[in-house]
Amino acid sequence: MMMVTFGVRDALFGTAVLVALLLALLAAVVAGVLAWSDGGTVPASVSRAGVAFATTLGVMAGLLALFKR
Repeated sequence: MMMVTFGVRDALFGTAVLVALLLALLAAVVAGVLAWSDGGTVPASVSRAGVAFATTLGVMAGLLALFKR
């Protein structure tokens, strides 16, 4: 039987991934609310929120990949 252990670095990396997801979600919510309050339609606001989420998550994933080395 193989035992899998996680070190401190793995736990910190997992926490960093979770923080990146939460920041991307926060950016998406803020972008969607701002687009909607500016008079945009609901589909346009959701689309802007999706773009903000994808962009933020892409930048965070790039930073995490850079620091994982």
